[in-house]
Amino acid sequence: MDWTVLIFDLIDLRSFSNLWYWIALAVAWSSASHWVLGIPYDMVLRARRVGGQAEQDLTDITRVNVSRILYIVDEAGVILLALLAFAVTTLILTGFVYGSEFAQALVLILLPLSIVGMMSVATARKIRHSGEAGEALHRRLALHRITVQVIGMISIFVTAFWGMLQNFNISILPG
Repeated sequence: MDWTVLIFDLIDLRSFSNLWYWIALAVAWSSASHWVLGIPYDMVLRARRVGGQAEQDLTDITRVNVSRILYIVDEAGVILLALLAFAVTTLILTGFVYGSEFAQALVLILLPLSIVGMMSVATARKIRHSGEAGEALHRRLALHRITVQVIGMISIFVTAFWGMLQNFNISILPG
């Protein structure tokens, strides 16, 4: 028995025909839309509905997470952006120039999530600059969440379209 064949059969690098890839894609976008700036969205809903201590908790966790995000960006943002650009560019070249389906699959997850990350930094800066609280904070976080969901839907559509195209091309290849 050839162990390399067994391992590569177990870890199918043809991502678009692999159920685990689609589960990972769904989990990634579900998590991205639930955790708005690192804040679980149910806290926003509870603060809007109940107020009082729930509102204070939301204000506190928002302040902490906004400070955390902006501290990381201010201290290491340039390095993180350079590393992200290098990784995504490498994956784009490996996937779309050299034809690696695994790299294509990673690009179709990481590129839109990178956009969401940059949006999160911009939203954190807006919250810090305006000092939003109460209903204005609820609206800002809800708008951010809706935007993330729209990006997620477009990303899933593009990924599904590209994956179907790849699977179709593989199925019609001779031999």
